[in-house]
Amino acid sequence: EVQLVESGGGLVQAGGSLRLSCAASGFTFDDYGMGWFRQAPGKEREGVSCISSVGDNTYYTDSVKGRFTISKDNAKNTVYLQMNNLKPEDTGVYYCNAEYGVSYWGQGTQVTVSS
Repeated sequence: EVQLVESGGGLVQAGGSLRLSCAASGFTFDDYGMGWFRQAPGKEREGVSCISSVGDNTYYTDSVKGRFTISKDNAKNTVYLQMNNLKPEDTGVYYCNAEYGVSYWGQGTQVTVSS
């Protein structure tokens, strides 16, 4: 059974940091590119960051560049999103995604940034 389990969300003040984790199982993690998406209330889900299967290429949406860092640990079947200098507009449910011809999604973890 494929599972993507996110953790690390929570409530933080503006300027604070959180590290999200996504633990994967049930598929060959090394083969998959991984990504983080988020969905704010009343808005569509948007891509935040992604990383290639071996971790040598990364992408960040403009609004998080310089503040967020994605990393992938193939030995632990886990992808991380380090989020620094958080802003209220970063609030939303953060979802982990695995992509390699097929796409898998986690259930999401809530991130709330207070001003």
